[in-house]
Amino acid sequence: MDLGLKDKVVLITGGSRGIGFWTAQTFAEEGCRIGICARNEKDLQAAAQAIGSKGIPVTAVQADVRKAEEASRFISQCAEELGGIDIVVNNAGTGFGGNLMESKDEDWENTFDINVFQTMRMIRFVVPYMQKRGGGAIVNISSLSGWEPQMAGTGQYGSSKAALIFLTERLALELARYKIRINTVSPGAIIWPGGSWDNLRTKNRELFDAYERDGFPMGRLGKPEEVANAVVFVASPRANWINGRHIPVDGLQQPVPLRPREFR
Repeated sequence: MDLGLKDKVVLITGGSRGIGFWTAQTFAEEGCRIGICARNEKDLQAAAQAIGSKGIPVTAVQADVRKAEEASRFISQCAEELGGIDIVVNNAGTGFGGNLMESKDEDWENTFDINVFQTMRMIRFVVPYMQKRGGGAIVNISSLSGWEPQMAGTGQYGSSKAALIFLTERLALELARYKIRINTVSPGAIIWPGGSWDNLRTKNRELFDAYERDGFPMGRLGKPEEVANAVVFVASPRANWINGRHIPVDGLQQPVPLRPREFR
């Protein structure tokens, strides 16, 4: 199926590893021009080289999108070098702190800052560029933890991801008049080399195997490319009647509680 994405300019935050990297690669396979950012320069350049090997233009900008000036620089540099902005994937996100009594106010503030506030800011920054193109598509990466409290994660992480799901639907109403679509893709547990689930598998194989056995009807955790495929499709013109929606990519994952400290 031709997704109609050739020569579209796609920006991906946190694009140097994990879901962000696989998403960038998948867009590149569709012939898109790619802009990625990350905080680690070494990982960023390695990712840019791998993505660029597919024969498409890549702009890689070292930036911490929690800082407004760095997010703005990432966007403006990509727009200038790649010729505009058509699609943005807000992938950067994480959590800070532990359970309620173990965490500080700053942990909650930092978690909401990276998962919600910087996403809102990125959207605000890119809308004028998309208006110049006559429209665009935005995909926010949330999490299964955003609506299932028994899944792994903390209160601050799940609450921030839930806020992101609501924010997406609300902003979709505001941006529809500009022909800008915005959707959420929410992965379940996704494993890749060096990621948190891979680390758990290495440190505690018995716990990991039990979690995989009891929580996944299909007998395995998800793969980053499976999330990437959903993101690329929903951002494409083939999905132009999907707007303001929340799309889980979790393999029908079932609640099997894990405490945050089990990841340490």
